[in-house]
Amino acid sequence: MDQNLIIRSALAGLLSLGIAGGAAVAADTMKSADKEKCYGVAKAGQNDCAAGSHACAGQSKVDNDPASFKMVANGTCAKMGGKLSAPKKS
Repeated sequence: MDQNLIIRSALAGLLSLGIAGGAAVAADTMKSADKEKCYGVAKAGQNDCAAGSHACAGQSKVDNDPASFKMVANGTCAKMGGKLSAPKKS
């Protein structure tokens, strides 16, 4: 098989993945309009993003960490016992 053909096929595959990934990000962004950050309700390892002692999703070490948030449907955070803002740093 021609080496150039293999390289072109590999590049085409990578470009396809990039385009599909971009579409998924756009869909997630549209969905986020219906969601809100809810602090203090995420189970350990199920937070959605950065908080005080860690830098990314899934890194919370304890359940209901007040500094970690989870994205929830608009209007449901208070019903779950969470808060819409992070605790103030002392």
